Amino acid sequence: MPASEPLVCPSCATPHGLEERFCPDCGMPLVYAGVREQRVTSAQERARKIKPQLSEGELTSVATGRNQAEAEMIQGMLLEEGVPSMLKRSAGFDVPDMLAAGPRDVLVPRSGVEVARDVLLQADLLGVPGASGVDRPVRILGGLLAALILVALIAWIGTELLV
Repeated sequence: MPASEPLVCPSCATPHGLEERFCPDCGMPLVYAGVREQRVTSAQERARKIKPQLSEGELTSVATGRNQAEAEMIQGMLLEEGVPSMLKRSAGFDVPDMLAAGPRDVLVPRSGVEVARDVLLQADLLGVPGASGVDRPVRILGGLLAALILVALIAWIGTELLV
């Protein structure tokens, strides 16, 4: 790069001397005035959002989307908070013929699990631990028991009427 070109701030366009590296007003790194900025690809834009401290450790499942679109929405919400994630077809639905149908597991690195769960709790996409996990099976079991009692009552009344 020619050192004769002045440095400018890409944000506020204020010219600065060659001895400075960052704009004192907005804190952006300075660039040469004659250099045009290259286009940023979507992969580079996504990589800029990721916080490095949240990208370490084994992959852990934090949520499940009912289909690919819902899982990608969850993935986008996590990315906005700096948490990298990947999608994996849920067990039993890993057939390529299903295309975008079927559930997807959202996996994040171990260091980003707490942040991811906070984001999902704020978005009401993740139930409070223990609240819905026990409540739903108890309701199903209660409904089945009530149906069984109703069928037994109908059968008993039917046999009493025939006698």
